Amino acid sequence: MITYAFLQQYWWVLVSLLGALLVFLMFVQGANSLLFRIGHNAKERQLIVRTTGRKWELTFTTLVTFGGAFFASFPLFYSTSFGGAYWIWMLILVSFVLQAVAYEYQDKPHNLLGTRTYQAFLVFNGFVGPFVLGAAVGTFFTGSAFSVSHAAMGNANAALASPVISQWDSAWHGLEALAQPWNWVLGLAVFFLARVLGSLYLINRTEDEALLLRLRHQVIIEALPFLILFVAFIGYLLTIDGLTYQEVTQTFVIENHKYLHNFLKLPLVSGMFLLGVVGVLCGISQACFFAKSKNSIWPASIGTILAVWALLLIAGLNDTAYYPSLTSPQSSLCLANSSSSEITLRTMAIVSLIIPFVLAYIAYVWRALEKKE
Repeated sequence: MITYAFLQQYWWVLVSLLGALLVFLMFVQGANSLLFRIGHNAKERQLIVRTTGRKWELTFTTLVTFGGAFFASFPLFYSTSFGGAYWIWMLILVSFVLQAVAYEYQDKPHNLLGTRTYQAFLVFNGFVGPFVLGAAVGTFFTGSAFSVSHAAMGNANAALASPVISQWDSAWHGLEALAQPWNWVLGLAVFFLARVLGSLYLINRTEDEALLLRLRHQVIIEALPFLILFVAFIGYLLTIDGLTYQEVTQTFVIENHKYLHNFLKLPLVSGMFLLGVVGVLCGISQACFFAKSKNSIWPASIGTILAVWALLLIAGLNDTAYYPSLTSPQSSLCLANSSSSEITLRTMAIVSLIIPFVLAYIAYVWRALEKKE
């Protein structure tokens, strides 16, 4: 029998998969951030823009779908984070809007700002998008300043019910996440990973020998800080404490080395993570040491999806507070206390059966766009 707890975990698995796909698709932003570094003239920059320009819609669509899935399955997180930490989410959104504007208008004749300005918008999105998104995801582990009134949310007496369920306890409304050093570490790791993936994708799609040589060299430059930052964050994650939800008392308790315990108790997820790391390393090694290889993007992309998917699963499964509160620990959010109703999750689970068809459509669109290049 399908239980309420199973449905909550099922939807966390799907939301986490969307988050992993989003990080992989950040290769578009990574390539854009290298626009002026790799493209030494207008022709080369135009080649880079044309190559990534056919994929940016998938990144933006996945970002919107990721937010929509959170809203539908875990509405309390959506209202708390998107409604409270709005500055950090607005920063991400603005960078993506500038990207869309740049792709649309940079080649228009007599455009107001000039091609170089619109290309600067792409570079801005390439830097800000991955870094800020990574820092925002970092708060799943480091926590945020908010409080939730579960009594107000569950009060059956309309006269006593409050329209305010959660409130943000920082005047910075999300920007305080950038004051947490470990959010910077994860944000920069995602940024450099996006540049690695962007370089690998351009290698796959480029025939120009001069560009290929520069791109292979760039993979080495970007891979080193990525690996250092990634290893540092994983080391931090394995040593910190976390909050565990006790369903009987409906309270959170501190558990030492919580995320290490999650890896140990979830061997399938741990296996996914290790396979993902190996995939990324294989992609990087293939590009650096095999000069004729052009398919290194594929092991790296599969590895990225698996590793990020596993990290997001570790953040929420095993009764873990996936959104810890720094100001009111008992207000922290977990799967059990932040999800939609059982009937909503059950209905959406039926609808989710069309996901394989959606993925097939994405694959079809990808191949169709590849043929147009």
